[in-house]
Amino acid sequence: MKKLSIIIPAAFILMLSGCGNYFDSGNLQNVGMLVETSAHDEPWDKKGYKGLMAIEKQFNTDVYYKEEVKTMQEVRDAVDELVEDGVNLIFGHSAKYGKFFEEISKVYPEVHFVYYNGGQFTENVTSLNFNSHAMGFFAGMLAGEMTETNHVSVIGAFEWQPEIEGYFEGVTFQNPEAEVHLNYVNDWNGKEKAMEMYKTMRGQGADVIYPAGNAYSASIIEQASADGIYAIGYVADQSHIAEKTVLTSTVQHVEDLYTMAAENFNDGDLRGGVTTFDFQDDVISLGEFSPEVPKDVRSQIQEEVKAYKDTGLLPNERKAE
Repeated sequence: MKKLSIIIPAAFILMLSGCGNYFDSGNLQNVGMLVETSAHDEPWDKKGYKGLMAIEKQFNTDVYYKEEVKTMQEVRDAVDELVEDGVNLIFGHSAKYGKFFEEISKVYPEVHFVYYNGGQFTENVTSLNFNSHAMGFFAGMLAGEMTETNHVSVIGAFEWQPEIEGYFEGVTFQNPEAEVHLNYVNDWNGKEKAMEMYKTMRGQGADVIYPAGNAYSASIIEQASADGIYAIGYVADQSHIAEKTVLTSTVQHVEDLYTMAAENFNDGDLRGGVTTFDFQDDVISLGEFSPEVPKDVRSQIQEEVKAYKDTGLLPNERKAE
């Protein structure tokens, strides 16, 4: 595995003429990944790195990753360098890369660009989206059942996250008496602001917290453990942080989408567009349950997940029929 540093790129025309023949086969050559922060620090980013390593092992190819790539110019520089290294499949590990890839894809039609949870696409740009509404719903059901104060909370990164609406619906379905307190950091990684919101929600009596963000989820869970209340893990199974505190986790198996995209690209089957995945595709699941969750509650949630996978309908939707 190679880690690259950003350098000043060569001119576009020189790179295009120098490596145009390299991609004539159309199959997977080398693979690159761009991340906004670090590939090793937080749950979402770690899963991208894990997916990249799985591609390296499965295809015996060279893989590269570049960190702290946030602006259009930084993306251009990174893509230029990756292409010089023979990369023809590039992952952008967030929704932010969609608008960048949409533009850059015109310069590199031989390269396929993949990113997550966005709406932009071209012939060689693919967005892989998690339908996260349902995972939030089941987490909300569990929170509504386990709260003793009838106050639960969400510390979301952004208001548009479908899992937050799902969480609200799940809580109110399971426990109509419960109040859901919502706050938004407006940043996936705003630890300090998230902790301020946590303190406010604790003051409101919340005893189950859903930290639906990247960098701050672990910190919030640790504080919830210290305060003797419950939390819901996010993106990864975070039960290892505090087994009793973490009622369950809403897990997105991002690494599996990496290998799936690489396999499809290698077979010539990866198409530009927007594709959505859910529990039925086995790329979303619930994590381990806390030993604090009664067996009958655990069984209820598991049965509802199975019913959703079979029917595509959440419990409130089946009840409305």
